[in-house]
Amino acid sequence: MKLTSIPSLYRNLRRGREILAVLRRYGLADWLSRSPRLPFRNWITDGSGVPLTQYTRPERIRMAITELGPTFIKVGQVLASRADLVGIELAEELKGLRGRVEPDSAEQVRATLRSELGDDFEEQFASFDFEPLATASIGQVHRAVLPDGRRVVAKVQRAGIDRLMRQDLEVLDGLAQLATRVDTLAVWGPTDMVRQLRPMILHELDFNRERGNLKQFAEMLADNRSQVVVPSVVDWLCSRRVLVMEELEGVTLASLFAGDATDAASGRNSGAGQGPLEPQPRQLSKANLPPGFGKRLAKIYLKMVFDDGFFHADPHPGNLFWLADGRLGILDFGMTGRIDETLRESIEEMLFAIHAGDCRRLTRLIRRVGNPRVDLDQASLEIDVADFVDTFGRQSLDRFDLGGSLNQLTEILHRHGITLPNQSALLIKMLISLEGTMRELGVGFDSLEIVQQYMRRVMWRRLSPRRRLRQARRIYLENEAFLEEAPEQVLAVLNQARLGQLQLRLDPKRITPAVNRLVVGLMASAVFLGSSLMLAYEVPPVLFANASMTGLRRLSILGLLGTLASMSVMTALCLSIWRSDRE
Repeated sequence: MKLTSIPSLYRNLRRGREILAVLRRYGLADWLSRSPRLPFRNWITDGSGVPLTQYTRPERIRMAITELGPTFIKVGQVLASRADLVGIELAEELKGLRGRVEPDSAEQVRATLRSELGDDFEEQFASFDFEPLATASIGQVHRAVLPDGRRVVAKVQRAGIDRLMRQDLEVLDGLAQLATRVDTLAVWGPTDMVRQLRPMILHELDFNRERGNLKQFAEMLADNRSQVVVPSVVDWLCSRRVLVMEELEGVTLASLFAGDATDAASGRNSGAGQGPLEPQPRQLSKANLPPGFGKRLAKIYLKMVFDDGFFHADPHPGNLFWLADGRLGILDFGMTGRIDETLRESIEEMLFAIHAGDCRRLTRLIRRVGNPRVDLDQASLEIDVADFVDTFGRQSLDRFDLGGSLNQLTEILHRHGITLPNQSALLIKMLISLEGTMRELGVGFDSLEIVQQYMRRVMWRRLSPRRRLRQARRIYLENEAFLEEAPEQVLAVLNQARLGQLQLRLDPKRITPAVNRLVVGLMASAVFLGSSLMLAYEVPPVLFANASMTGLRRLSILGLLGTLASMSVMTALCLSIWRSDRE
């Protein structure tokens, strides 16, 4: 553990104890679940009295995260999109995370609005409903009306959530450093995982980022406003902890899936994807969805990926609205993804490789896009990729399972320890979620057909002179910088070698175990050699000064003890090497 983490652990000792108590409780339940004959295995129960041992491990992990509070719930929701890190089974279970959060009181909401918008904030609204429309782990949503009569919703950050989340992240960072010392936990790369999750969590505490995302998506979709709309932002009423946007009136797709067609009702945008339902004059249901609604939804999202390089990463049914005028409304832009040109071209090449059945090329692309382990088994990966291409590369358009193919690809990555950049993982999560929404809509939709339409556009774009000129310019600039810097750097290295100043730095964390084994082996060998000489020269004190019944005579006690000790150390060292090789 780093010394710099000790003050943070001490400062957050009380919260750290609470977290460790929950982890210890569920960890003990996990151990008891593997010991069916113990009489006390059912003593640890949940709130309703059901023994924790009766739940699966992913369910216990989800329950523990829920009990740990908002920060860990948000971490779990982020990990639900990182099946390459935690595996498909756990990622699917974490998708069900919902925080049981008590809403802030009206006085707390007033205090937040007063600190963010000024003491006269109530004059900025004709009315403000302090009863929350929806409550989430970070914020809660309230209805309001502006003086000009516009109906809006205000997303207000929960009181104290910023301090609590930063405190929990400090404790989590300390626990991650401790976990690196446990072999079974170190393989997960806990410190790297926390380092990746920290900025994603902290970004959601700044509502200005979501406001910027809303404005950028409004500009991106302006040409298609007749089909899709995002809420407009009321800039002068927004701050780091308050976000005010127009209210969309319609029905969420989630309510269409959950309710009967004749009972479909209207919802207002809650910013969290959920809100109360109100009857509307016009009944909206899956039965009267506009023709091509699913295909329109898919094209909008694929345009975000392949044309704009900036996409809404959470298209679950609660964040998608069907408005009364037939348009699609999109909510909750706290989680978005960006794809640069290099990553987009790699994804396009992967789709081409799958379509062409080129397993070797697809394997190279997977290694290039992901972060493979040093000990990656290349042959095993190629076999799994070949099986993947054979399964999904030959499916017809009407039977292609986009969600299933992405899930299997993620499982391959997880099995071989290949982690993805955050943006790639968010893209896979978005496509899987979109495919699930399409299936629940029950509309006529061929996912691969839409993808192939974009592939044809991609092919023309790749062959266009404009792209070739842009690519040639980028290559020229990169090579120019390399040619300018490389000779100087090579000469510097040669000069250091000539002066005897060239140094090779190695990571002690990687070489320490091997060096320790080497040192122990040399010491044991030296002790064995010295002890053998002591036995040979009968160095006193000795055993059996006179000839014994077994024929042993004048055995050096020090030599005998040294020989036995060195042989024990060598045996233990051999067993350790054998066990590590099997792992």
